[in-house]
Amino acid sequence: MTAAKPIRVVMVCTGNICRSPTAEAVLRSLAEQRGLGDRLIVDSAGIEAYHVGAPPDTRSQEHARRRGYELAALRARQVGPSDFDGGTDWLLAMDRWHLAALKRRCAPVRHGSLRLLMDFSGKAGIEVPDPYYGGPTDFERVLDLVEAGCEGFLEALSKQQAGPI
Repeated sequence: MTAAKPIRVVMVCTGNICRSPTAEAVLRSLAEQRGLGDRLIVDSAGIEAYHVGAPPDTRSQEHARRRGYELAALRARQVGPSDFDGGTDWLLAMDRWHLAALKRRCAPVRHGSLRLLMDFSGKAGIEVPDPYYGGPTDFERVLDLVEAGCEGFLEALSKQQAGPI
């Protein structure tokens, strides 16, 4: 990636306590491992304001920590106007409902910056399921999917050299 301006990515789920903070931490870590940490600004947000200010779910933190990702310092926030003002290059949704909600909230000219994270995994159409009411295997599945989506996203960015794909 050769662009002077960092690429801003916001991961989006429902309440910003399970899937999107996990995706934020995974993308940030993978970018650092590839030497791209200074080229990406990674954040996460929720469609709803249920958990604004809260840390990620303790189960998300526990499972992520086992794989070397740290979520403890993250705090939930809601998607807002600043996410659509042109300063964000990508809003990556965890499922179709999030993607539809994002499309309703921003101008059509910005729809090109909205995608499902899993579209980058080579498994287009797959969603990252909500683990909140599930058990340990559900949180591990989220990590598996998010890792695949983030790896694919970074690969797509490096092929494009910068900016929206």
